[in-house]
Amino acid sequence: MIEVSGQIDDVRRRVGDREMEAGTARSVVISQTYGAPVEDVWDAVTNAERIPRWFMPVSGDLRLGGRYQLQGNAGGTVERCDPPKSFFATWEFAGQTSWIEVRLTPEDGDRTRFELEHITHVDDHWEQFGPGAVGIGWDMGLLGLSLYISAREESPAELGVEWQTSPEALDFTRRLAERWYQADVASGTPEADARARADRTRAAYTGTVE
Repeated sequence: MIEVSGQIDDVRRRVGDREMEAGTARSVVISQTYGAPVEDVWDAVTNAERIPRWFMPVSGDLRLGGRYQLQGNAGGTVERCDPPKSFFATWEFAGQTSWIEVRLTPEDGDRTRFELEHITHVDDHWEQFGPGAVGIGWDMGLLGLSLYISAREESPAELGVEWQTSPEALDFTRRLAERWYQADVASGTPEADARARADRTRAAYTGTVE
């Protein structure tokens, strides 16, 4: 069993804007502090042998200018890389391109602040599902990284579909949808619109309508 109650509160979530060459895009930012030095966290999030332990299998050339592919998910190109501080890459999925930026900041006591920003232009998918569509997926990733870095227990990536479809995981997802609803409202989205988007996102992830 994975204990997720504290995880929800340990993560910070916000929604905002970011200027891109093609114009203003929406930005979903998620962050958490881990009890490991920055070099170890950097290796955990950039080493193809370690990434599957907390996230999903990855192939390709994980260096500046290289292309990567997550198994059954997105692929893209590493456009900027500044070890062990940050990297920026395209996120190409289902014929659409967005971007991710990972930033690592050392903190006292050999701790590291991990921050991921997912940037996307507003389209029909964003209007329908809002920030939770990508936010919940990244929350799952941060849970896996937390369990992997702390070595407390197996991560969701290692437990596979069995955990992802468990009542515990479904409850976790419902609670995450609520947190992303709150972040959506805090960014200026009218409450009724944010609620409808969060409900659609929760239903898409859990297969249930409440």
